[in-house]
Amino acid sequence: MRKQWLTGVAVLWIAAGVPNLPAQDKPKTPDQNSEENRFSRASLKVQVVFTEYEGEKKLKSLPYSFLVTTRTRDTWPEAKIRVGSRVPVYTGGEHASITYMDVGTNIDCRAETVAEGQYRIFLNLERSWVEGEVTVTVEKATPPQAFREPVVRQYRTELSPILKDGQSIETSLATDPLSGKVVKLEVSVSLVK
Repeated sequence: MRKQWLTGVAVLWIAAGVPNLPAQDKPKTPDQNSEENRFSRASLKVQVVFTEYEGEKKLKSLPYSFLVTTRTRDTWPEAKIRVGSRVPVYTGGEHASITYMDVGTNIDCRAETVAEGQYRIFLNLERSWVEGEVTVTVEKATPPQAFREPVVRQYRTELSPILKDGQSIETSLATDPLSGKVVKLEVSVSLVK
């Protein structure tokens, strides 16, 4: 009995004398959606390509490349492109007025880091182009005059794909209901190192 009592006291004495050791922490693995990743700053090269088809025949390919910086806690930079022409349009009236319409491509882009090497690209795209014309006769003019009015086609989309560094994807495909032409949109992103 005395032996058991001495063993018990010895165990308590050792336990009391050993300082509390902190539990070993597991090594931290980067959380894919952590705040640190989400707000890390990176410069990205974004490329947007509009490709137009008539049936299987490729008619034109219009690439646009630009740099955008990812969102941080304090800022959310934006890249903008405005490319185009001003097309004269007859608006009529007593004095045969003409106004000008903007035709071309508008791109607004923002980006944020989703995980290491993955980025969400926020795109607002608008493309318009002149394709053909319609003749409008003005009867009130002396002598009557005919004006050629442009037919303006439009394509608009807003999207926010998540892309990996170096990835390229076809994000949308749209068919013009009058002409039957198809517009494909491809977006790619690469980290500027």
